[in-house]
Amino acid sequence: MKRDISFLPVEGIQVVIVRKPTELNQYDWQVYLINQNEVAIRNVFVTSKGYGFRDETQQQQQTTSTLRHYFPELQPNEHVAVETIMPDVFHLNNQYWVSYYIGDQIFDKKFIFVPDSITEQNLIQIHELGLEGILHT
Repeated sequence: MKRDISFLPVEGIQVVIVRKPTELNQYDWQVYLINQNEVAIRNVFVTSKGYGFRDETQQQQQTTSTLRHYFPELQPNEHVAVETIMPDVFHLNNQYWVSYYIGDQIFDKKFIFVPDSITEQNLIQIHELGLEGILHT
């Protein structure tokens, strides 16, 4: 049972949404997972989905498809591209549920980018990637 599993706090894992310039002077937005721990993480699952309201009237709910990603291992101080994210869903809650193992211990955390938090005003330099983005720790 889930209540019998000991979940320790997640530390050293970050989800970041970065923008990459394209040849057409536009931006592609990518979601990355960064392991800042001094140990590798294994059996990494990332589940992503968007949910919220279609517009500011909050009359019509909107949800995206749930996407699942698996990475066998992420070495210390390594990062991996999880998926592309379209600006069309920035007005939603964008949730990334990350589960992984260190040794025999499972770790689990939801990273949620709240509606309209993915904006140019919130961009910071993400040194690990050499790009600007929105960081969630």
